[in-house]
Amino acid sequence: MKTMTPAFVPVRATSGAGALPRLWSGRAWTFFGAAALVLFVVVPVCNLAVPAGSAFHVSDYTVTLVGKIMCYAIVALAMDLIWGYTGILSLGHGLFFALGGYAMGMYLMRSIGHEGVYQSDLPDFMVFLDWKAYPWYWSFTEHFWYSALLVVLVPGLLAFVFGFFAFRSRIKGVYFSIITQALTYAFMLLFFRNNTGFGGNNGFTDFKRILGFPIAAPQTRIALFALTGAALIGFLFLGRAIVASKLGRVLTAIRDAETRVMFSGYDPVYFKLFVWTLSAVICGIAGALYVPQVGIINPSEMSPANSIEIAIWTAVGGRGTLIGPVIGAVAVNLGKSWFTQALPEYWLYVLGLLFILVTLYLPRGIAGLWLSRPS
Repeated sequence: MKTMTPAFVPVRATSGAGALPRLWSGRAWTFFGAAALVLFVVVPVCNLAVPAGSAFHVSDYTVTLVGKIMCYAIVALAMDLIWGYTGILSLGHGLFFALGGYAMGMYLMRSIGHEGVYQSDLPDFMVFLDWKAYPWYWSFTEHFWYSALLVVLVPGLLAFVFGFFAFRSRIKGVYFSIITQALTYAFMLLFFRNNTGFGGNNGFTDFKRILGFPIAAPQTRIALFALTGAALIGFLFLGRAIVASKLGRVLTAIRDAETRVMFSGYDPVYFKLFVWTLSAVICGIAGALYVPQVGIINPSEMSPANSIEIAIWTAVGGRGTLIGPVIGAVAVNLGKSWFTQALPEYWLYVLGLLFILVTLYLPRGIAGLWLSRPS
């Protein structure tokens, strides 16, 4: 098997530009320990125990914003597994994110009970559209465990079926990217229709509780925030375990020379199908964590533009590094949060310029600045 290109070195390299173990050195463990301390101790204490007038108080808005960005970081990490390590560029990952969000949203809508505007057993949008009963695919969604199962199964099964036929047909490169973009656009148009039973263009909103706890309560927000942080750290460790294993070596070999992998006796279809399905499931879980924190899910989350943004986060942070896409998602979305308030009409120009500058001058992203330093 040929030597990896300089931009993507073998995961067991211990020195040189891009050597992955630098991310998991003693300093990396210190970083993760500090991040865990902030996520699980500092932020909860500063939000719940510190008075609102104090300089050390963390507002509910900040908790929600950071929780949302961590969900985006999980999606960027999922993108890195398929694009950075396997060479599969998806422009439809927003679909899997939204499907996970809708699966959780169905449970949250059922939990509203009679507290809606129409005080009916059905959600307000169904009453408004003169629905008489829940459609069959809403069955059992009043149970949290069932909706949690849907969060994993719906994106996973869709990705598996789509990937099976696409990879067996040897669709790759720009053709695969275009097909994934068409897939997410088709689903967006489907969910925009009122007769699909998913709220049309308004989607799901006005949630009241989750697992019996008021969803707007500060304690609930902090619990969701901490759970999202734990999920992000957990998926980072899972990604590291995959890319540092023999499976990860095969995935990077498929990215760099798929034909040689086939001649070596491996069938790339099943390796690509595994990581593609896993990536979709991770996106679905991120969507399920996103919805109760943000309080809404609608078809706009499936827009092709959102999926393109996911690719931009990964490229800006540095694909093929695991931690880079997380950094990219945080940096870009913090910038977006500021620009859309201060200079909303210029945000898309800034985003496009950022992507061009990173492509020209930082081809390995922000993480490349760190990884290129001598050991």
